[in-house]
Formats: sequence, structure tokens, C-alpha cells
Amino acid sequence: MADGVGVTDSSEEGEDDEEEEKRIREGFIVDEDEEVEEEDEEEERQRRKKRRKRRHRRRVEEEEEALEEDDLELLEENTGTSFRNRLTRLRRGRDGRSPPASSSSRRKQVVESSEDDLDDDEDLPQVQDIQRIWDDERAGRGQEDEEDMDDFIDYEDEEEAGGLDEQEREERRRERKKLERQRRRAMGSIPELSGIDAGAWDEIHDVFGDGHEYDWALAGDNEVEFDEEAQKPEMKYQDVFEPSEIRARMLTEDDDLIRAQDIPERMQLATSSFSQSSTLSLHQNLTESDIDDAAAWVTSRLSARKTRDFFSDNGPYRAYRDALVLAVSYALRFLFVQEFEVPYIWTHKRDYISYFNPQEIRTRIDLISLPELWRIQVLGQKYRSLVERRNALFLAYSRLNTEDDYFEKTLKPKIDTVEMVADSTEWLSMKYKSRKQDAFDLHFHDDEEITDRKRKPPSRVSAYEIAKKSVISKLAEGFGIRPHEVVQNFISADRPNFVEDQELTPTTFAEQFVNPDSLISQTPAELLRRARMILATELGKDPLLRQTIRDLFKVEAQISVQPTERGINKLDEHHPYFNFKYLHHKPIGQMLDSAQFLHILAAESEHLVNVSIYLTNEAKGRFERLLNDAFASDSYSDIARAWNEERSRVVQEALDQHLIPIGTKWCREWLREEVEDALAAHCGNKLRERIDVAPFATADSQPGYSPSVLAISWGKGDPQKDAITMVILDDMGRLREHVKIDNLVDQEYRDEFIDLLKRRRPDVIVIGGFSMATTKLSARVKAILSGRAVEGDPAAPEWHPPENVNEQVFDIPVIYVRDEVARIYQHSKRAAEEFSTLSPIAKYCVGLARYAQNPLNEYAALGADITAISFEDEDQHLIPKEKLLIALERVLVDVTNKVGVEINRAVTDSYYQHLLPLVCGLGPRKANALVRKIATLGGNLVNRDQFIKSGLLTTKIFLNAAGFLRIPRDSDVKSAKNRHADDDGPDPLDATRIHPEDYELARKMATDALELDEEDIHGEHPSHVVSLIMDDSDNERKLNELNLDEFAVNMFEANEDRKRHTLNVIREELLKPFAEHRGPFPELQPWEVLTMLSGETPRTLRTGLIISVLIVRIDMNDTVITRLDSGIEGMITPDYLTAQGNVRPKSMFKKGQTVQAVVVEVNLDLPMDHFQVALSTRSIDLTQGDGLFRRVKRDDYWNTQQCERDLEMQARKKRAETDRTRRVIKHPNFHNFNATQAENFLEKQQRGDVVIRPSSKGVDHLAVTWKVDDKLYQHIDVTEINTPSGPILAVDDKHQYADLDELIVNHVQAIARKVEELMAHEKFKHGPEDELHLSLKNFVAANPAKSAYGFTLNRRKPGHFNLCFLANKNATVQTWPVRVTPESYCLFEAPVAGVPELCDAFKVRCVTRFKLPSNLSLIPDSVDTFIRRKTSRTRASGGKRRTALVPVHQHGPQDM
Repeated sequence: MADGVGVTDSSEEGEDDEEEEKRIREGFIVDEDEEVEEEDEEEERQRRKKRRKRRHRRRVEEEEEALEEDDLELLEENTGTSFRNRLTRLRRGRDGRSPPASSSSRRKQVVESSEDDLDDDEDLPQVQDIQRIWDDERAGRGQEDEEDMDDFIDYEDEEEAGGLDEQEREERRRERKKLERQRRRAMGSIPELSGIDAGAWDEIHDVFGDGHEYDWALAGDNEVEFDEEAQKPEMKYQDVFEPSEIRARMLTEDDDLIRAQDIPERMQLATSSFSQSSTLSLHQNLTESDIDDAAAWVTSRLSARKTRDFFSDNGPYRAYRDALVLAVSYALRFLFVQEFEVPYIWTHKRDYISYFNPQEIRTRIDLISLPELWRIQVLGQKYRSLVERRNALFLAYSRLNTEDDYFEKTLKPKIDTVEMVADSTEWLSMKYKSRKQDAFDLHFHDDEEITDRKRKPPSRVSAYEIAKKSVISKLAEGFGIRPHEVVQNFISADRPNFVEDQELTPTTFAEQFVNPDSLISQTPAELLRRARMILATELGKDPLLRQTIRDLFKVEAQISVQPTERGINKLDEHHPYFNFKYLHHKPIGQMLDSAQFLHILAAESEHLVNVSIYLTNEAKGRFERLLNDAFASDSYSDIARAWNEERSRVVQEALDQHLIPIGTKWCREWLREEVEDALAAHCGNKLRERIDVAPFATADSQPGYSPSVLAISWGKGDPQKDAITMVILDDMGRLREHVKIDNLVDQEYRDEFIDLLKRRRPDVIVIGGFSMATTKLSARVKAILSGRAVEGDPAAPEWHPPENVNEQVFDIPVIYVRDEVARIYQHSKRAAEEFSTLSPIAKYCVGLARYAQNPLNEYAALGADITAISFEDEDQHLIPKEKLLIALERVLVDVTNKVGVEINRAVTDSYYQHLLPLVCGLGPRKANALVRKIATLGGNLVNRDQFIKSGLLTTKIFLNAAGFLRIPRDSDVKSAKNRHADDDGPDPLDATRIHPEDYELARKMATDALELDEEDIHGEHPSHVVSLIMDDSDNERKLNELNLDEFAVNMFEANEDRKRHTLNVIREELLKPFAEHRGPFPELQPWEVLTMLSGETPRTLRTGLIISVLIVRIDMNDTVITRLDSGIEGMITPDYLTAQGNVRPKSMFKKGQTVQAVVVEVNLDLPMDHFQVALSTRSIDLTQGDGLFRRVKRDDYWNTQQCERDLEMQARKKRAETDRTRRVIKHPNFHNFNATQAENFLEKQQRGDVVIRPSSKGVDHLAVTWKVDDKLYQHIDVTEINTPSGPILAVDDKHQYADLDELIVNHVQAIARKVEELMAHEKFKHGPEDELHLSLKNFVAANPAKSAYGFTLNRRKPGHFNLCFLANKNATVQTWPVRVTPESYCLFEAPVAGVPELCDAFKVRCVTRFKLPSNLSLIPDSVDTFIRRKTSRTRASGGKRRTALVPVHQHGPQDM
């Protein structure tokens, strides 16, 4: 505390006062250096931490100093008051409690000040708790106690009031008494403080004060602490769950946005709604002003067939092309303006996409089919993207603040593809690059003027940019016509631009631009080359030329395939890729109908083939001629011809360097996209065949009835392991019974099976399994149902005829069904949630039964796993998963909306609910939200009006979905007759496909059919008349008598409504609401069953194939029964045992033996469950082999010559390999290695070690491999030459040796010594050449007046060196080759004996090369001294040593 203030004996109080003083000083006393302003939050947190520790320590000490038990007893005896149980801790207050009542100001200040000392300690009381001490009344304390205590009040300040008269003293005493009474009243209400008398309170107050003297200094700190606690963020699920879990549950912000927007969910997604990584589409929809242009754009790209039929001169529908464009515009408007999905348009707006002419009402032409409607949606999305990109391009152009006539008048109107937008952007960037950089620099009025702004140079500057900024651009202008004018001539027929002829020849004209002061030599030819490069680049980047070349590639391109070295060996006649191994000149149009191109790309990714796409010579020549004509001059002078030759070179360069590569790259991607789309659509069609079928129905079943199904499976068919599993599903799809039996032979199990049939009476029995034993199970089930006996049993190892045969016959069909979905379902998470107690085989049976009841529902329930189903065995894996998922989802959406969904059943049936997201307008998110909303309303809807009136669906979603959400008509509930019951009563039209917007038409049609007047139905429910026509026994005749065509014409003439197809739909729905439009449930074909059970296909069991079979038994008639690896039974009759005949099979085969046999015939009898393969083991059949049958067929466009050349090369290599393998040379260094093996062998050897090995060049060659350095080996080709004097080993013409030892010693080891000598020199640098370059640059940078040089190994030419030198810091590093021979080093073929001589030769050549000594600053002084000494020595020797140097002009370009 401050001086002059008394302190108590407690050391803790001193610490408190010091802390308080520190806080006051820090908060309000400003130091001279203003350190307070520099304190950060970390210091504040440390102070709070110290205070919390201090209070905790004080609390512990107080508890240790608490009164002992004896002291408490003594106090109780003296005061008569209990002190037991008063040491309870105050608990943190809750916000929900009532606020404290008012008390004396002094006490209130005391308790509020305690909050300052509490900080954030959770165990200490808060403000509300402390204040409650003074406000709650203690039970048992009455008013009498307070009055009694008044007489014992002793005021300590009585003596201080001695100067007052009696009256003043009495008033003061009365006031103090009143205050004390209030204090005691508040004090007596708290049990913990009831034992403290008034004097004690006065003493406490006088010593410690009320604790609020410094509240004004601490107010800010309290507010901060309060805010930190009060403003804690609310806990959200994003803080608890992983992002992947949030995405899986569709709870992200994007998902919330999709649910909230009044846009169909699938239209908001850029991917399939099934995808686990669905992304939100950010595109803006088209407007009415875009529809006409979009219709023209989409129609031209709809399909080749549409273009041929409607727009060709002899097309059969040429007269309806305007109607087609109008239909496309309607479709685009529905899709992208009104936001209707494809099923809605196809069902309810079919009249707008069909031909409709009131004058030709009988003419009915479907202008757009359902697949084409989906195609229009895809093209519309592409056009929407094109519009966005095009607008962005135009905006960027406007920011350039320039006027370009060519862009605005010629280019801009023709930008109709995304590729052209990209090309135009690149073209503008090239032409206005500097202006484009400045276009986005913002300048403000108060910015300082920067006279010399330094821009960061680009990391890469093209040769075009360098040339364009130089005088070469002026030379390019001398060609007489600008590139964009050439393009204008090319695309127009009248050639609007002419060439300005030059008076000088190209070379003479170019000489004017030669700079004599340039350090780099410039020739007119070089300047012309750079000028041609400028023009070729600008032509090659022109968007119109690029689009023309793309169009040309699309029609005229061809594809050829060349196998790589690896592919030549690997792609044999049995490889799937062999079909296109030598594909040659195949037109690109013929690649669109198959998946061959995708297989080609797959082979290319495996480095087996190289693919080339190119234009035919005729197409390329035609394009080149047209471009030359647009560029050339019409003059006939020699000068004009010379300039035309230069222009022709420009055209050739533009084609080869720019246009052809662009066309090739685009064509490759375009073809891949087209083939993938076609293949995905093909898989979609396969799916449609499987799901666009009705549930299984018996002959007497009612329409719309779902059968009860008994599903049976024997699993893998092992009698020792697998039991027969049976599952019963009722007509609502509910599991009714699950049975397991060991076999169907024992009478007990047979009776149990028969009893199950009697009790459940299934409509159909479906059978599935994982092996061919399933056929035996099917035969046994059929036998039991028919009451006949069958020999053999699928579940009994030893079969015995049953004693009793079933006398009751069940007329229950037994069928096989596809089990691909069931196989996935049995191990799925969905199956575990639905039937956790069932075995996998039982879940498999559930999948089989559900497929028979509703194939659509089974496939829809797969979700994203539907891509695991194989629709195209050989090609499906080539389609990107997302693209395949979109194609399959479209088919599911089509068929689901074709069938409709019962909304009330979808709310209560989780399995049936999988169809709801596929309804038009909905999706997974909106469907889940809809189900939850309906559940809150009771889980049942009465009519479709509730979707809007109850806020279940927004307007657009309702319009999309209403016609496909069924509310079945309850026959027991009749429609309300009262018109006022419209809101809550059922409507029979809600059970039909009729859209609510057409309800009035349906009511009108029913009224006319019943010949009723308005008076007859007045006051009735609006749809009461519909109920009447539906229930009318003669409704079909009455409805057919209506003239719907005339009605449609009247509606069109009245308000241009097109409703002819809609009226037909209404009539059909009034007769049969939601009638079944799908085909009947298909029975599997024999080959489909065989493939499902065994995996064999017609391709794997073709006649003539040789397969391995296992001998099972030999019958009495000498027929050998076998089993294929796939489990199919095979049979070898005596005629096919041997060619000789009369041979007993038991003498040839025995049970358990594996033999080779040829497939003769595959016999499939599905009704009898008989699948057998006829085989032959005759030697005449086996010796022929099956290569002819297994061989992959060659493509029609086959490069026979190249194939034969490669076959010959392979045969030659094989012969050489055979010869090399057989060759043996008795020498310790000889090994039968190839190059890789030799290098691996020498890897751990010393430098200079040698391996002699056979050569791939033939038997008269040897290869010598020696180790130059780590991971560096030189391979020397040695030729064996036979001479009259004996064989000679020749390395080259100069180095020939008599034997291998001489070759090793005098050649290899001599070179190795030379290499070691140079590597030991001080100028040699180990490591890569880049490190030497860096070392030279660092040296020259440190010594600017000097140059530097060094040697390093040439890694590309083992056994050679590179001599690198740097003349000065502004020069580039030069590299000269140094070759090593056994006797010398060769610098540019000039031999020198040793390393010093090599250095001397380099220095002399360096001086000669840079014309020194006139420029001696390029080399160090030591070199200068050497040159002078060398010059004088040469003169003294009479020029004898000049032979070691070669003049500069004798060297090739690499020397320069």
C-alpha cells in the first residue's frame, strides 16, 4: 500500500494492496516513456493468472485456519447460535434465477466489488450469488429479533459528535439506527452470515472499506472479462463433425442453399446428384433474348441424323426444319428460363416439341425424342457456358479502351464456340499485351506521378515478343499485307484485301534492317526468318483460322497407331489391343461408333503404342493452297514471285508450328469426349432395358399388383458347408419369414418346404446362387412343386429316392432373376441396417425377391454404387465414373417419372423412399426435406394442394413434381360433394398423371363425356364429375366419342395453347389412372443364366477353344462326364474320345484326372435346368490348336507392310539373341550379358574394369563395356574382321588389335589412364555440368577482370569430357567437347598428348576465337603471359607447332 496507510498483519493483504496499487498505477499514471501503451494482451493474461493463483492459495490457507470443533462448540455455548454447516461454498449463479432485490448502497457496493476479484474462476461465486446474500430472508428470523437488537447498538462515533446539540445528536442516532436495522434485516436472511453481529460488520467496514474505492479504475477490465465470457460463439455441428461426415449427410452451406432455392435440385448441381462430391453449379440461366441464338446453335449440333434429315437438300423432313428450330427453342425456354426438368417437358409439354399445325391436325411428327431432349439440355448447358465466357471476353476487350475493326466486325460475330473464346482471348493478349497489363492498373487523383516505373520482368519472354519489339516487326510489315487481312481474304469469296508489292527483293529489303553495330551477327536470311516467324505466329493464333482447321480435322482427320518397342513384343495376336496395333489411315468418322479409340488411349497410357492424328494430304494441301492464295500477290514479276515464295514459307510455318498441332490436340480431346458420351449412353440404354419393366406378374394378377415372392439360394452349393436359404417377402415388400434347411431330399425338410408353400402361397419363386449347383436346386424345387421325383439332389452327397412323393401340385412359377444388385446388397451398409440379424445369403435372397417385385426400386436404391454394375463388360471401365453416373441417373429419372411415386408410401417406407429423389424437380436434399415436413403434418397427404398450401414445396418444384407424385384414390372414401370441402378432401385427379394445371381440362372432358350441364354439377366438388366418369362402366366409349383434335384446335386458336397430346394423356388417365406403361417382366435367356452362375460368356466358350476339364466319372455307356473350371458339366461321347475309335475310356482316363479338350458344342436347356458342354479329346482336334479361335481380329485399316517389317525385325533379333546366347569365348572378362546386365555387374567394380559381351549387331561383333565413373559406362563396338593373316578386332579404322588382351591393355586401359589423368587435374569438377557452370559464374562474379574454365565428364557421351569456360560476367558459358583416345585428347578433333597441352590448346583457340590480344580483358593475366610466350616460341621454332591448332573457319557450327 502507499505510505501513510496502515496495514494489517496479513501478508496476503499486503500482496493484494500492492497488486491494487500496481493496477491503479498502470491504468492511470502515464509514465514518461509511455510504456503503458506498449503492453499487450499476454501481460494482461499473466496478471490474471497470478491473481487466480493468489486467491486459490488464500482460500486454502483460510480453510486450513478454519475453526476447530472445540472452538465451534464454545462459540455456540456463548452466543446461543449454531455455526454448523455454515462453511458451504457459494455456487455459480444461473441466469434463469430472479434478479436480486435492492439493499443498502453500501452492501451492494461491497458485493459487486467482489466480482472484480473473482475473474474467471468457475468455483468462485458470481455477482448474482453474492448479491443474493443480502436479499434472501432467512427462515425463523422474525421482526421481534430485529427490535430487540436495536437496544444493543453501540455507535463508535458518539464521542465524535460531542459538538452537536441534543436534537441533532438524536436525529443522527435515529438515522444510524434505521440504517442498522436495514442492515440486520438483510444480514439475517443468509444462514452463512447470521452469526456476525452489527459491531463486527462496522469493524469490518472501517478496516477494509467497501472495496469499491477503485471501481472507476477497474471498470474497463471488468467489461472485457465479461464480454469474453458472454460473447463465446454458439456451438454448431460444424465444430463437432468431420467435414467429410457433414458432406455425406448433406449439411454443408451449399446443401442448405440447394434446399432453399426454388430451382430443381439437379439443375443446381454441376455433377450427378448421386455423386459423393456433388458441386454447386454457379452458372447464370439464359434469358429470353438468348433463346433464339441458343436454338440455332443447339439445333446445328443436335445430331448428325437430325442435320441430314432436316437440313440436307434431299432430307425427308426438310419441310419441317423451321418447326424443329421452334421446338428446340421451346425446349430451351422450358429448361433454362422456366426451369422445368426433362421428364416434365416430355410428359406435360410434349405438344411444344412435336409438330403441331391446326391445318394439318392429322400430321403427327415427333420432332424431338426423349434422348434428344436430354441432349438439348446438355447442349444448352454448353451454350450457357459459352455465353458467360463470351461476355467475359467482351468485357476484357472493353477494358482495353481500344477499337479494333477486325475484332469487332469480323471476329466478334463469329465467336460461337468455347474454343474460339479461348483463341480470341489469346489473340487479344498477344496483340495488346502491354495495354492489357495497364488496363487493370487503377490510378487515383491523389497518386504521385511516377516517371520511371519499373515492372517486374516476365519469367519467360517468347521469341515472338522479342522480335515484335525489335526492328524485325518493320521488316514483317514489308510483306505487303497484315495477317488479319490474309484471314479476311481466306474466309471471304471476293478477297477484299490486296497485297502491296515491294520494289526490292526480300533479301535486299532485309539488308536495310541489318544493324552493323550489333554484337550478334545478323544476316538478311536470319532477319527474314524472324520476320516470317512473326507473321506465322500471328496467323497461327488467329481464331478464325484455328476454328477452320478444327472443322477440317473433324471431317478429314485420320488416325494411325504405331507400336512402341515394348508394344511390338507385348501385343501379340491374343492381346485385346492387337486389333489396332498397326492401325493405319483410319478416318475419324469411323471411330465414333465404337470404343476403339478409348482402348487406343489406354494402350498409349501403358506406353504400348503411339497415336498420331493428322489431316490427309489432300485436305492439308487444299487448306494450304487457299491460304497461299489469300496471302500471295497477283503480280508476275520476279520480285513478286520471290516475295510469294517467302509468303509460302510463312504459310507452311503457320501450318506446321501452330495450326496443325492445335487441330491435332483438339481433335484428340473431341473424339475422346464423343466416344465416352456414346459409350455412356449405351450403358444407359442397357440399364433402361433392365428397369423399364413391370414387376413380375402372373396371368391373373391385377394391374399395379406387387407379387409376394419366395427367394431361394444355395450359396456356393457346397453340400458340406452351405444350407439352403429361403426368404418370403409379402406384396408390400415386408419380410415375412426366413427359413434355412439342409437339403430338399430328407422328408422332414421336404415337408417343411411344402408347409412353407402352403402357409405363404407365394406368387413366384426366384432362384439365385454363386455356382452351377444352383441349377440342381432349381430342378429339385420344380420337381417338388410338380409332385414328381427327380434323380439326384443338390444338397445330399448320396441321394436315395424318397419314400413318398408329393401328391400336391403347386402352380407357382420358378424363375431365375438377375442377381447383380443382390450381390452388392448382401454386403452393403443398407442391408446391415435393414436386416442386421440375417446372414449374407439371406440378405442376398432379400435382394432377389425385391428385384422381382420392383427392378426400378432395387437399382435406384444402389445410389452411386450403380456404377459397379457391369452393363458393358469390355468397355465400361473406360468411361469416367462421373460421366457414367450422369448417364445412368438420367435413365433412372426417366423411368421413375414414367411410373410415378406414391408420396404417402414414400414417407413411411424407407426402401420405397429411394425413388423420391428421382422425381422431377426433387433430389436427395429436397426429397429428405419434403419427407420431414410431411412427417410433421402427420405423415399423410390427402390431396396435391397441400404441397403448396402447407408450404411443402415451392412453386417451381411443385410444378415440376406434382404430376409424378401420386396420392392413390381410396375406394372407400368418396370425394366430397360440397364445393367448400375442396381444401381438405381427396381429389381423384391426384391419382393420375394429369398435372394440376390441366385439372380443368380433365373436368371439362369428363363433363362433356357424361353430357352434363353446369346446372347438373353446380355446388358439387370440382372433381366430382371425374369420379363419375372413372366409375362409369361405359367410360371408354363415352371418352372415345369426344373429338379431341377439334378441341385442341379450338384451344390453339383461342389462346395458342398446344394441348393435343395432353388431351390424349388425360383421356388415358381417366380410363386407367397411372396405367402400367412398362414392358412385362423379362425372363432371363439361357446364356444370361449361364453367365450369372458360372461367369462364362459366348466368347469364353466358343466352339473350337481348348480348355482344361476334370474327369468326374465314366458312365456305363462309355460317356465321360467332366467338369469345367467354372463348374459347368462337360461330356465326352465315345465318338470324340479318339480318332481311332474302339478305345475304352477307362483305359485312357481315370477319375480326378485333368485333361485338355476342345469345345464342340454348348447345350443350354433352361426349362430343364440342363447346361452342358460337348467336348472332344481327339488328337486331330487338339493338334490344330485354338489359335485361330482365340486370335484377335485385325482392324480393316491395317498397315500390313509395317507389320511384316516388325515381324521380320523380331525374328532377326530372336535369331541374334539365340546366336549370342550360344556363343562362348574363353576369356576371364567375357560374360553373356546385355548392356543393362553389364552395367549392373560393373556397378560395384573399380573404374576401368571391363566386361566383354556378345553384341546385338550380329555374330561378327563384340561389345566391350568399361566403367568410366560411378553410374557412367562406355560401350565400345568391336568388329571381328577375318584377314589372311588372322582375325582382327577393329574399333575403328585407326585402332585395330590382334586379340582381346591387346584390346583391353592398349585401348580400354589406355583410355582409362587418360580419363584418370584429366579427372585428377585441378580444373576438373566432379558432379553434373550445371555445378561447373555455377562454379564458373561465381568465380567470375568475384573476379570481374578474369575469365574461368574447367572440365567435367560428358554424361551423354561416356568417355568424353566437356570443357566449359566463361569469358566475362556478361557472357554465357561456352561448352567445347573433348574426346579421349588411347594416345591423346582431341579438342575439336585436334589431338594433344597430355592435359597441359590440352589446356594450352584451349587457351590459344580461345584467343583466336575471340580475336585477342586486342581484347585481353576477356582472359586473366596468366593467359596473356602465356599467349605472348607462346607467340614468341612459335616464331623461334619456325612454326613447327602450328600443326596442333586448326583455324577457326574449319570448324562446324558447334564451335561457333
